[in-house]
Amino acid sequence: MYKYLQWCPFVVCWENRANAISSGVSEATEDSIVFRSNLSSFQSIFRKALLQAGVGPDNGFTLQHLVGTKSSGSTFDELGRRHGAVELLNRGVLKNLRVAVEAYVEKIIFSSSNNASRLSATGVVYTDSKGRTHRAYIRDKGEVILSAGAIGSPQLLLLSGIGSVDHLFSLRIPIVHTNPHVGNFMADNPRNGIDVVSPSALDPSIGQVVGITSDFNYIQAVSANLPFSFPQPFGLFPNSTSPLQLSVATIVEKFSGPKSTGSLRLLSSAEVKVSPAVRFNYFSEAVDLGRCVKGMRKIGDLLKTESLEKLKFEDLEGAEGFQFLGPSLPKNQSDDASMETFCRSTVTSYWHYHGGCLVGKVVDGDYRVKGTNSLRVVDGSTFNASPGTNPQATLMMIGRYTGLKILQERRAPK
Repeated sequence: MYKYLQWCPFVVCWENRANAISSGVSEATEDSIVFRSNLSSFQSIFRKALLQAGVGPDNGFTLQHLVGTKSSGSTFDELGRRHGAVELLNRGVLKNLRVAVEAYVEKIIFSSSNNASRLSATGVVYTDSKGRTHRAYIRDKGEVILSAGAIGSPQLLLLSGIGSVDHLFSLRIPIVHTNPHVGNFMADNPRNGIDVVSPSALDPSIGQVVGITSDFNYIQAVSANLPFSFPQPFGLFPNSTSPLQLSVATIVEKFSGPKSTGSLRLLSSAEVKVSPAVRFNYFSEAVDLGRCVKGMRKIGDLLKTESLEKLKFEDLEGAEGFQFLGPSLPKNQSDDASMETFCRSTVTSYWHYHGGCLVGKVVDGDYRVKGTNSLRVVDGSTFNASPGTNPQATLMMIGRYTGLKILQERRAPK
């Protein structure tokens, strides 16, 4: 089976693609959301800088996951429209599908009747846009499938009574099935970077180029023109309503994994709209901090390349240098302590959360929730690691793969 289809924002790349293609899953996803477009001017500059900084070899255009520099497909088409999971939904048999919009699932309904050896999920309780409560039940060989993401799926399991005894008992949630791993091993790929102000206008661009180092740091860049206004006491034209345009190149690094994990805990025993408390514990593992340092040093190498010379300003004395919007890299990038401090103080998210319902701990290899029947979790909460790129296309492949497998199981003779 495939490992990961990796999707940088908004770049598509594949790992171990051949096995995915054998099931027809890969082609369906690729045909639905992958578009190839010409590189923007800034993305071409960034591509050259990566190669000049030693992020090689030059892999040209590819959807393959390879160490080096490449351009790849995008989830944006030539008209600038972003494509996603709805494209696969549109390929379904829509007459067999009913969708409740603006609805929130509150909990899963369980039954232990029918002499079943394990607890069975029989439906869900949900509220509609007007706050009215409804129950939806499965029938025949139906199943309840959670795809609420790395935060929503473990939250729903906990609210439904599947989790650790201590946590559920503290919130007075009736225990349906004990599993201490629900909500644990939460992780997020840390993102660090710099914002470089350009002395000349840059063409706005999304990420079309990726540099993947031998340590599996993923380096990307985007460019944008941001509105900027001087405070009125310093403005030449205090009554002016037209801000200046500030051209900024954002260069970021992130990495696969990570090793550092945290946990999710409920803050409400009954209300799904109350977000749980989540800690990812960024850089709690020394290896993750070390990988950030390596990635930021590589970004430092990029700033020394000929290609990025055009982003430098020249002062009144003729000296050239970069201007940053926000923190700049430490002057002494060979000093581990300074680089570690930079990583800790500038870390932010790429919103690629995963964990909470890991395969082997909360679900089995077919994504069935352990200790239950007719209940699966199919989303990023099942990942024990995530690539340094956006995993949405991976999830689309897993969803389609699991759906096809369920159909095969239903049609199989007893």
